[in-house]
Parts: sequence; structure tokens; C-alpha cells
Amino acid sequence: MQVRELRVPGALELTPRQFGDDRGTFLEWFSAATYAEAVGHPFTLAQANCSVSAAGVIRGIHFAEVPPSQAKYVTCFKGAVLDVVVDIRVGSPTFGQWDTVLLDDEARRAIYVPEGLGHAFMSLEDGSTVAYLCSAPYAPGREQGVNPLDPEIGIEWPTTGRDGQPLTPLLSPKDEEAPSLAQAAELGLLPTHDAVLAFLATLDA
Repeated sequence: MQVRELRVPGALELTPRQFGDDRGTFLEWFSAATYAEAVGHPFTLAQANCSVSAAGVIRGIHFAEVPPSQAKYVTCFKGAVLDVVVDIRVGSPTFGQWDTVLLDDEARRAIYVPEGLGHAFMSLEDGSTVAYLCSAPYAPGREQGVNPLDPEIGIEWPTTGRDGQPLTPLLSPKDEEAPSLAQAAELGLLPTHDAVLAFLATLDA
């Protein structure tokens, strides 16, 4: 498995080696040893989620309060999504920056989103099926969000799907009403860079 760090420090793209024959394809989409070597600590699996999305659906930008926040290891089993990680850590040298990874059923890449970062994706075709391994369980009172269409962040969402047809962004009411990055900072909703690093240090110990 090939590992590449994204422009947002700590976030990783993981590309598996695939083995195909006339029966189909086999791959290893998660490896505890590869993960621990790349990240510096084991992955604690607390919950596994799956979402199925129509073309144009945007989910996110989501994050959980630190501590314990929630690390995510994400892949797309069917269809295709543009996956986005955003640095929302106040005081980070890369605050407000973002990077993308195409997750699909061809390259079968995965993305690792560590604690303290924002995560979102856009479905590029109907039925796109995304699986998430999560390091902490869903906790409604600790879940937060930033509007994925915030022009200050400026995510370049695709305008056409994998089939070449135009995409119309579709958000949940909660994501539509989420604050901008600046508003979230003013409200004290965002984690600080120092707090995230301090928490991650406890995992590396």
C-alpha cells in the first residue's frame, strides 16, 4: 500500500495494491501495521459507518470536538466521490487550507482524516457508497460543522459527474445552515492547533 501525505498535515491518501484475475479483484483496503507505521499509533476502531449518496450530494464539512474528536479512515466501495479534508485548527500554519482525494471503485484509494480536521465529500454519481472506520463513536452533542460552500474556504467542488452530466449540489438542512469558517471561529466551535497536537501526543505515548 502506498501512503502519501496531503497538503493538510496529518491527512493521508492510501492507495492499495490490487490483484485481479478472471474471478475479479482482491485488495487490502486497511492494514493496521501500515496505519501504525504511517501515523505513529494504532487505530482504535469504535464504529464503522456506511453512506449511500445520489449524484451531487455533499456531506460535511463535519468534525467532532477535541478531545476525543474522531479520526476517520474512508473509502468508496461503489461509485465515486471527491473527498475533502480541511484544516480547521485555529493557529495552524495551514488553517483554512484543504486538499482532495478521488475515492472510487477503480483505484480504490482511502483517505485518513485525523482528529481535529474537517471532512466532507461530494458524490459524483448515483449510489456512491462510502465506508468509514471511526476511532470514536458518534456523539451528537460533540459534532460540529462548517458550511462546505463557504467562499472563504473556497473548495472547488466538481460541476460534472463521472458520467459527464452536470452536478447540482445537494446539502442537508443542517449542512446548509452550518456557519462559515470565520463564524465557527468566532463562536469558539473550532479546535485549536495546540489542543489537537496535545491530544495526538497522548495517542502516540
